Amino acid sequence: MLELWPCRSSYGCHQLCSPKHQKIKVPLNSPDPYLFYHKYTPKSVSHTHTMETLACSHILCTIILVTLTAKITSAKVPAVIVFGDSSVDAGNNNYIPTIARSNFEPYGRDFEGGKPTGRFSNGRIPTDFISEAFGLKHYVPAYLDPKYNISDFATGVTFASAATGYDNATSAVLSVIPLWKQLEYYKEYQKKLSGYLGESKANETIAESLHLMSLGTNDFLENYYTMPGRASQYTPQQYQNFLVGIAENFIRSLYGLGARKISLGGLPPMGCLPLERTTNIVGGNDCVANYNNIALEFNDKLKNLTTKLNPELPGLRLVFSNPYYIMLHIIKKPDLYGFESTSVACCATGMYEMGYACNRGGMFSCSNASKYVFWDSFHPTEMTNSIVAKYVVLRPLAQFLE
Repeated sequence: MLELWPCRSSYGCHQLCSPKHQKIKVPLNSPDPYLFYHKYTPKSVSHTHTMETLACSHILCTIILVTLTAKITSAKVPAVIVFGDSSVDAGNNNYIPTIARSNFEPYGRDFEGGKPTGRFSNGRIPTDFISEAFGLKHYVPAYLDPKYNISDFATGVTFASAATGYDNATSAVLSVIPLWKQLEYYKEYQKKLSGYLGESKANETIAESLHLMSLGTNDFLENYYTMPGRASQYTPQQYQNFLVGIAENFIRSLYGLGARKISLGGLPPMGCLPLERTTNIVGGNDCVANYNNIALEFNDKLKNLTTKLNPELPGLRLVFSNPYYIMLHIIKKPDLYGFESTSVACCATGMYEMGYACNRGGMFSCSNASKYVFWDSFHPTEMTNSIVAKYVVLRPLAQFLE
C-alpha cells in the first residue's frame, strides 16, 4: 500500500495528489497506466514498509520517498545486478578503449563530490535510485572500476556499457562491451561472489537479487537508422524480432545461471530526445513520430516476451519495466514536474552535444540542471532519472518489495 499526500508547490506540482487535502492509501497493484486514479478505495496496510509519494492525478509528479524496514533490506533483495547501455553504465567505459565516455566535466557535477564518474548524467542514474529504494547503497558501482572489489559488488554491480545494444553490430560501432561480454563478466562475478560469501550463500544471493536490463535504444538510433547493414537485412519489424530473440536468449542464460528476479527494461520515447528533435527540421523540431512508434512496437514485443517466459521457466519472476509513458508525460507536461526545458538539454547548446562535445561546450551549459528533462542531447538529468526510476519501483518492481 502507498500513502498519498497532497503535493507541495515547492516540488513543482500544480495539482493536489489526494482529494480534500487528505492522506489516502493506494493499492500498489493499481492497474492505471500512469500509476494513480483520481479516486481510490483505501485498504489496510499489510507491507512492512511505507512509501510516501508525491503525485498528481494519473501521473507520478516528482520525487518519491521510499522508506524500507530492516526486514526488506536484509531478506528480499540483497543486491541489484545491472546489464545494459549508457542509461545504466556507471563508468565501465572508462576502462576500455572507446570514445563513448563521460568521465570528464561537466558530467557528474551534481554527483557526490561533484566529480565525473562515467555516468552519462549530471548526477545519479536510474539504477542508483533503484538500489537506494531497495535499502541498498545509494549508487551501483561499475564492475571494471578498480576502486571497488567483491565486497562492494556483493550488494550491487553494473556490467553496462554506454553505446552498446542487444545486437553485436551495435556495440561494434564505438567498440564498447557487447551484451555477451557482460554475461561473461557476470559469470566471473559469480565465481568471486562464491569465494567471498561461500557457494551456498552466493547462490541464494543470486536467486534473490534483482537483475535489471536496460538497453535497445542504440540498436535503432546508433545502428539500424544510422549505419549501413542491418537496414538492408531487415525491415524495422524484422529487426525488432531479431533483437527480442537476443533478449530472450539472454534472459534464459541469466535463468540458467540462477537469476530468478529479472526486470526487462523497455525503450523511452526515443523520438523526443533533443538530438532527434534538433535534426527534425521538416517536422518543426517536434518529436520524431516514427522513432516513437518503433519504441512502442518494440516495447509491446518485450512485454509479450515476459508473458511467454514466466510460465515456461519455473520460479522465474520476470517483469517488464516500461519507461515510455512516464517519460512522455514528463516531456509533454514538464511544468507538473518542475521542469522548464524539454526540447533542449542542459549541456552545452543542448541541441546535439553529448560525450566529449559536452566537455568542449561546457561553458554554455545551464546553471540548474534540475530544470531540464535532459542533461545532454541523449541522456536525462538526475532529476528525470529519479522520477522515472521511482515510478518503476512503485509499478513493476513493487512486487519485489513485498
